[in-house]
Amino acid sequence: ATITQAQHPITDSMYCTMLGHRILKTALTSTARRQQSLFSKTAARYNSSGGITRLGTEVLPTMSQAVVHNDIVYLSGQVDGTGEDVVAQTKNVLAKVDAYLEEAGTDKSKLLTSTIWLKNIERDFGAMNEVWCQWIDDNNKPVRATTEASLAAPNMLVEIQVTAAK
Repeated sequence: ATITQAQHPITDSMYCTMLGHRILKTALTSTARRQQSLFSKTAARYNSSGGITRLGTEVLPTMSQAVVHNDIVYLSGQVDGTGEDVVAQTKNVLAKVDAYLEEAGTDKSKLLTSTIWLKNIERDFGAMNEVWCQWIDDNNKPVRATTEASLAAPNMLVEIQVTAAK
């Protein structure tokens, strides 16, 4: 049953904490269903006013996986908690990036920016970078920043966010 604030008085910070745990649980469970949704040609697409298109709105309740505006595609940070190591996770994340770019009508040859967060940059940078270099279009490299960060779940080793032109 859903508990509302009217039924049980909780503070805004308590509600945000509970919602955050629910979102994280949603992100970490039902991987097969989420992947099926991601790669489905009928994935949720929301068109709002002002020429903004939102993709992947069904994956998490707090955000879109991609937003298209003025022929620029903005992807949210893509993660994967299923791969055993940073190589597998990077490959899985880049497959998600490819899928969302394709759904938005573009591809990696039109990347403008990329930001990569690694859980352990000292240990994982070389392996992640090797996968990145195999994936990236050699003639159309985006600007890129790579940094170390605590990620949303302990099993997540890499997160990648990109923007691209259409």
